[in-house]
Amino acid sequence: MMRMPALFVNHGGGPMPLMGRQPMIAHHLQQSVTEYITEKPRAIVVISAHHEANPIAITSSAKPSMYFDYYGFPPETYQFKYPAPGNPELARQIQNLLSEKGIESQLDAKRGFDHGAFVPLMLMYPEADIPVVCVSLHSSLSPDIHLALGNALAPLQDQGVLLLGSGFAFHNFDAMRNPDEASYKKSNDFNNWLKDAVMTNPMEKLRDWKNAPSARFAHPREEHLLPLLVTAAAGGSPRIIYDQQAGDGNFAISGYMFQ
Repeated sequence: MMRMPALFVNHGGGPMPLMGRQPMIAHHLQQSVTEYITEKPRAIVVISAHHEANPIAITSSAKPSMYFDYYGFPPETYQFKYPAPGNPELARQIQNLLSEKGIESQLDAKRGFDHGAFVPLMLMYPEADIPVVCVSLHSSLSPDIHLALGNALAPLQDQGVLLLGSGFAFHNFDAMRNPDEASYKKSNDFNNWLKDAVMTNPMEKLRDWKNAPSARFAHPREEHLLPLLVTAAAGGSPRIIYDQQAGDGNFAISGYMFQ
């Protein structure tokens, strides 16, 4: 069985990639499968920026529900369905893998798919026929914990499991509402640093991401960056699979594969 990659993708704003309002991000998500994943995964483990817990939570329902964690969108965006099965056995395996690395976790049979999970999955695997387990971030937002989490999840890649880090390489709402040339430059500066960090020494450089140019401008709060740390730490050769420069209302973002 081919070793599955770990991907970091940008999931867009709320349901907008599913509404035709962020076509470049929708294409990025679809292209992640058509160009970079050559075999169908046995299962998918999603690390979403929209799920934080202490201890780390692992979804364990056999039939996960939908969790619409966005507000102010048209009524039809609250009717989306992604009926992929869960995998309680895989959830328990993940808990054991984390325990072996000294990471405390909990099984959560009630949590459904938040939009950090279902938006990319609806575009990447619309058939919804692959079991999905979601693993939360740790609410401390510690870089070291998330690097350790990725290292603990790495053995799953040799078992046909796709690791999907779902976040955003730039996540500053104030800047997005009022874009200008100064904010475009800052986002390009951070994104250029991020690409270099991932391609040269991801473990060390991402651990110290707060020292990057315009780091806190790009991420006033780091929850949308941390899924990248998890996927990078899972290991494998890095590759840039998406690179968007800032301008015309868009901010600089990038996506990555580790295999």
